[in-house]
Amino acid sequence: MRYLRLYLHFLRFSFSRAMEFRLDFFFKIIMDCMFYVVNLGFYKILFLTTPMLAGWSEDQTMVFVSSYLLVDALHMTVFASNMWWLPYYVNRGDLDSYLIRPVSTLFFISLRDFAANSFVNLLIALTIFVSALANLQTPYTTGQLLFYLGCILNGWLLHYVLQMIFIIPVFWTQSGKGFNDFFFSMGMAIERPDLVYRGVLRWVLTLILPFALIVSFPARLFFGPATPNLFLHLVAVTLGMWGLMLWLWRKGLRAYSSASS
Repeated sequence: MRYLRLYLHFLRFSFSRAMEFRLDFFFKIIMDCMFYVVNLGFYKILFLTTPMLAGWSEDQTMVFVSSYLLVDALHMTVFASNMWWLPYYVNRGDLDSYLIRPVSTLFFISLRDFAANSFVNLLIALTIFVSALANLQTPYTTGQLLFYLGCILNGWLLHYVLQMIFIIPVFWTQSGKGFNDFFFSMGMAIERPDLVYRGVLRWVLTLILPFALIVSFPARLFFGPATPNLFLHLVAVTLGMWGLMLWLWRKGLRAYSSASS
């Protein structure tokens, strides 16, 4: 309950601060809407030339794309702003003020800033997702939908974990730009069904740098017959990446040179 009350304070502060800079608030909403239009338009144009993509019909692909937009909006709303500032906290010694607080440092730096403008875009992404589900020709049950939503939430947390894994090396490198650029370059794989990749690249994207597990695997579980091995792979990799992130985080804190050292 203490952490819940703290997070509610984060929300109140974030919304009040966003209203102080309304031009920036609305500009970011427009920018994200353009991002949605580009992503949806890309697949709409693609399906003018082919009836199937990686074994998925257009309506199935639209559910996949809207799921990716939903995960991205969730990440931008809850985590992205906080993770952007972490390298600066480490380099300037500002992390000291978070380490002395009587709460988990990882909780505080990951959730302190709630992006109010992205919350509006989250509602838009959710509307796109619901519309895509309404147009889906593949029959599904309420249980399947709830299972899919659970997998999408898992993908959202996996996205956070992967970005943290790429940011944490700043404790040793003093600059997170190279790792951050590489993360966003690899992160483009989220926007494509995993079955379009072949060979070593697909193996990397499903095991080593498992970006394909964020949305593609949940979509495959939702559209196709239940595959226990696919689900077990999803859970195992997520738990493994979560454990790796916590291990790196503890190592990074031990290597951290505070402003007072």
